[in-house]
Amino acid sequence: MTADLDPRTRPRRRPRRRLRRALVAAALTLALTLGGTTAWALNRYVIAHVEIADVDAYEAAQAGTAAGASDDADDATQDAADDATVTATTYESDDASISISTVVTGSGDDQVTYYVADVTLSDATVLRSAFADNQFGTNITETTSEIAEDNDAVFAVNGDYYGFRDTGIVIRNGVVYRDEGAREGLAFYADGHVEVYDETATTADELVAAGVWNTLSFGPALVEDGEVVDGIEDVEVDTNLGNHSIQGDQPRTAVGVVDDNHLVFVVVDGRSPGYSAGVDMTELAGIMQSLGAETAYNLDGGGSSTMYFDGSLVNDPLGRGTERGTSDILYVEG
Repeated sequence: MTADLDPRTRPRRRPRRRLRRALVAAALTLALTLGGTTAWALNRYVIAHVEIADVDAYEAAQAGTAAGASDDADDATQDAADDATVTATTYESDDASISISTVVTGSGDDQVTYYVADVTLSDATVLRSAFADNQFGTNITETTSEIAEDNDAVFAVNGDYYGFRDTGIVIRNGVVYRDEGAREGLAFYADGHVEVYDETATTADELVAAGVWNTLSFGPALVEDGEVVDGIEDVEVDTNLGNHSIQGDQPRTAVGVVDDNHLVFVVVDGRSPGYSAGVDMTELAGIMQSLGAETAYNLDGGGSSTMYFDGSLVNDPLGRGTERGTSDILYVEG
């Protein structure tokens, strides 16, 4: 019997269903009681709204369509390079080679600690996406580690927290989930190359037809053609409540492209003076450039910035050793 090697159709381990957190139930009760603006805010930013209840089943149903469409188809940099890097561990398989390193720069309250995953894939579709609770919608969250464990991931980072907003183009594992172009996105193609693109100048169907496997909708782009992008300190990803600013020294997550199927992921810890103060956008871009990234893109940061490897949390989010829930991850299956 020949095994099904198509990642769009091979059976997936169904994630464990966790009980909905008591906080959500309490928020719903409070919303019904208070009414007005408070109820609107809780409904928009807290209460889960499920659009697709079983992502595995949805992707399986869309697999034939997705497969057919694919067939148609400066100073900061030097400072980062000069610091000592300690390789923590590595992973090798037929599908992926992964090396995790820790970098510490500066000292005292200016110290910054970040983690680098150098990832080489046998095929672009080895890098997959997964959603919290195996559901698609807004305000559906689990921690990066929980989503990773549910999907047998050996490596994972937080994604773009698509579920905080209802805009952006969301294509995951070759399947369209949302088509509301709003910002500068990142597209991973099945042939291994990656592009920064304008979401408002195309559609999700056009991207899938061109061979796009995954998209991310956050940003901004940090590095293009090997050069740090100008003006990245002034970019606002969203202008809605609670997520309008990404400036200043913060915990960060970024993905960089060295070459086809050769990626680097960086998670910077922050808001923990004496351990890691975090970095601004220009510093993050410098880190990515120092790692050889020709293209680099900023993902959701702050308390969401998380790297998971071989069953454990790699970094220390916000210096507390605990994770904040997020809506999605990028991962490599073990």
